Amino acid sequence: MRRLLGVLAASALLPIGVQLAAAQAPSQAKPGPEHERLGYFVGKWTGEGEIKPGPMGPGGKFTSSDDCAWFEGHYSVVCHSESKMPTGTSKSIGILGYSGEEKVYTYYGVDNTNMTMASVPKGTVHGNTWTYNDEGMMGGKKVKTRVTIKELSPKEYSFTMEAQGDDGKWRPMMESKNTRQ
Repeated sequence: MRRLLGVLAASALLPIGVQLAAAQAPSQAKPGPEHERLGYFVGKWTGEGEIKPGPMGPGGKFTSSDDCAWFEGHYSVVCHSESKMPTGTSKSIGILGYSGEEKVYTYYGVDNTNMTMASVPKGTVHGNTWTYNDEGMMGGKKVKTRVTIKELSPKEYSFTMEAQGDDGKWRPMMESKNTRQ
């Protein structure tokens, strides 16, 4: 009987020991320099650009506004955006992050149009140039896209989105210049 009471007492104390061990475990690591690099995009931005005729519609001029802020923990930047396009107003949410396991930057976005590609573009940054590559469905066809963002200054960047044609050549789909407010 004494042995049974000992086992029951030990069983009752086990969850407390696990909680104490978890409380003493080291806290989550701090964001690294790759995460901090995403800070370039934090702030309010306005953009002016042009969409080329193609899978995204008839083309034409557009304006945009982005409000980007650190997500809690400083591992990701969340951007709320609104664009006035030739086809109407578009709203979107984008999340910029960094995958330490894959050693790539990531982007995930959704918007209120039917053009949202269900994928996570992956990218790199070299100097002042960010390059993201992706492959998804657009207009019923599988399309490879590339986004290039060039930091022109701490308050200005250019944005180019290209699609790869059947001939392997990259063609511009969208271009803009964006300014920090």
